Amino acid sequence: MKWNRFTIKTKTEAEDMIICTLAEIGVEGVEIQDHQPLTEEDKAQMFVDIMPEGPADDGIAYLNFYLEEDADKESVLRDVRNALEELRTFMDIGEATIEESQTEDKDWINNWKEFFHQFYVDDILIVPSWEEVKEEDKDKMILHIDPGTAFGTGMHETTQLVIRQLKKYVKPGIELLDVGTGSGILGITALKLGAGHVVGTDLDPCAVPAVQDNKEANGIVDETFDMMIGNIIDDKEVQDQVGYEKYDIVAANILADVLVPLTPVIVHQMKKGAYYITSGILDVKEEVVKEAVAKAGLTLVEVTRQGEWVCVTARKD
Repeated sequence: MKWNRFTIKTKTEAEDMIICTLAEIGVEGVEIQDHQPLTEEDKAQMFVDIMPEGPADDGIAYLNFYLEEDADKESVLRDVRNALEELRTFMDIGEATIEESQTEDKDWINNWKEFFHQFYVDDILIVPSWEEVKEEDKDKMILHIDPGTAFGTGMHETTQLVIRQLKKYVKPGIELLDVGTGSGILGITALKLGAGHVVGTDLDPCAVPAVQDNKEANGIVDETFDMMIGNIIDDKEVQDQVGYEKYDIVAANILADVLVPLTPVIVHQMKKGAYYITSGILDVKEEVVKEAVAKAGLTLVEVTRQGEWVCVTARKD
């Protein structure tokens, strides 16, 4: 079987934002082609020989995504183009042209695994399902995470920002709501840190098997982590099912443009004194999210940063 390949020409500084946006509209498994040199941190995390330095960074990036021949490509491309135009209103994404080509059958879902190896987020070791834990690491807190087709390995700055906040605010027995669960990494982290129960919501049905597999890999009892598919922002049935004024922490690692309408809704799910930990926020959107938090009646607790990404933590007083 052949695949349709679509290549977006953009700028290197827009890579992360475009990839996150594509994930939100259901486009997974994006390949990045650019001339950005590896950082020393990148090299330290890779268990492969580093290739010699390539061409100088020209600031241009090509993002490839793939659709099967019989996929409704016109519908997908319409959504992609609309999303790119929205992004263009607040950041420079370069040309953002899309070229189409065809390629032979490959295992696009699994080929990326050669680049994902175990790594630390501070003192927490994250290990993919296809790697063994080293003997010297077996006394560490270990998360076994296989993202499958759902976003969320823990390598992205936004996920790491939330993990660090969970380490600060999770107390034994607390209830946590994770909006945009993906692979379940945040909920599993919370349970490992002592949370009593987690509820996850996601729009993508692929999150259900991904979370289930990761729960089993980490020895998480089914009753402690419930998954729901639906849009909590505007679906009253989902809101009712999730429940009101029952969560000690709400985590939402999603785009800023989604956090803005989510925030005034999610306050109703939070207990008095609960923490709202939000990430997925590009630094240029920080003030927008802080404004949404204030309008919802929440008190800003702190803003943490990693690279160009921001995590906003607030409290319901």
